[in-house]
Amino acid sequence: MSPLSILDLDIIFKNLDKNNNGRITIAELQNLLHRVGIQTTSEVLEKLVGRSNLDYVDFLFFYEAIADPRDADDEEDLRKAFEVFDVDGDGFISCEELKMVLTKMGLWEKKSGEDCRDMIHVYDKNLDGLLDFDEFKDMMMMNYNVENKRVNDVN
Repeated sequence: MSPLSILDLDIIFKNLDKNNNGRITIAELQNLLHRVGIQTTSEVLEKLVGRSNLDYVDFLFFYEAIADPRDADDEEDLRKAFEVFDVDGDGFISCEELKMVLTKMGLWEKKSGEDCRDMIHVYDKNLDGLLDFDEFKDMMMMNYNVENKRVNDVN
């Protein structure tokens, strides 16, 4: 997969599946997308997904379809993803912004701010404590390559 790991996606799916029936509705998916800054209507989303609810496998395929950095529009898609994390629009992702967005996505539950700084530090080439777009792009491509290798190793 790409920017999010299978574990991250599993956590997101479980958080969305409030009634624990193994399915999420278009409304639940739309709510998640709105929380991370992607505005769409339920009608458009249902046409895109092709059904009114998704099981876990459908959810993974949906995520892969919208997050695969190999797409022709990968630079534009990565720019949009960067803008979701760059909450204040200053061109950088700070620890606070990263934590805020991950919290909205249900991925930041019991972690400390220091973990966030460590996450940024791994990809922060100029060591300013922030991620610019190129550093973010490197991070996303690295995560994609690592996850893709894991999937290929299993197969």
